[in-house]
Amino acid sequence: MVSPESPASMSRQLRLDTTDGVTLALEQFGEAPAPAVVFAHGFGQTRDAWASCAGAAAQQGWVAFSYDARGHGQSSWLEDGHYSVDQLVSDLGQVTRHVPSLPVVVGASMGGLIGIAMAGADASSCRALVLVDVTPRWEPAGVERILDFMRAHPGGFADYNEAADVIAAYLPHRKSRKSPQSLRRLLVETDSGRLHWHWDPNMLAPIAEDGQRHQADLLQAATNIRVPTLLISGSASDVVSESTINEFLELVPHARHVMVPHATHMVAGDENSQFTKHVLDFLDSLPPD
Repeated sequence: MVSPESPASMSRQLRLDTTDGVTLALEQFGEAPAPAVVFAHGFGQTRDAWASCAGAAAQQGWVAFSYDARGHGQSSWLEDGHYSVDQLVSDLGQVTRHVPSLPVVVGASMGGLIGIAMAGADASSCRALVLVDVTPRWEPAGVERILDFMRAHPGGFADYNEAADVIAAYLPHRKSRKSPQSLRRLLVETDSGRLHWHWDPNMLAPIAEDGQRHQADLLQAATNIRVPTLLISGSASDVVSESTINEFLELVPHARHVMVPHATHMVAGDENSQFTKHVLDFLDSLPPD
């Protein structure tokens, strides 16, 4: 069931209990009745990655929902550490079934892959699909760079400035430096007083390995996608490439593709205004539900 927690100035916090006992933290922007859009974040991120775009969608007349995937942010972390891609796909399906209308799904990286899996398995699971810098086949070197970043600093950080230094080194093209305020919901303080990323380190190995095993299934799932589809890629991405994009467009010939100049794999974070415009333009292009 979905139940309200405490209202915020621009959004409402919700909780969704899944069928296997996990609780997902959701955030709602806008009010029903309105067409719905669900945002699914990437590996190691939280729903905060979507705050700007989700808020803009609400201002355009949509009711937008973002959520923390299991093992991330304020959603449940599994005590046994037995995470799987199938769990993530199931969670996305449960979120889409609990929003007030058949939603458009916007998924970045990991969120996009589970969107492909869900839409390919069930044509009635979403109204349309937006994939953010992700294709069923990915560039191994780019993915390994992400995993190396996530594996680093298992002991956490002494303070927010130390974490900001690490992010700045990982994303040297970013002009602005992360402030302590912007990092507060990305990091959690443990009993030792150290700050750690707000995701479960125990999920890193099983999800990375499970994702690789699912690649053939994702390629097949893409051929079954029937809903309107938009692929947004970053021109400087090392995770998708011209070859993986062209392969995807052959698998899903009705899909549209736009490239965001100067953006890396972190499209929404690098060029948020351009990214948001592409998303809103796509939403506006859809026929009434």
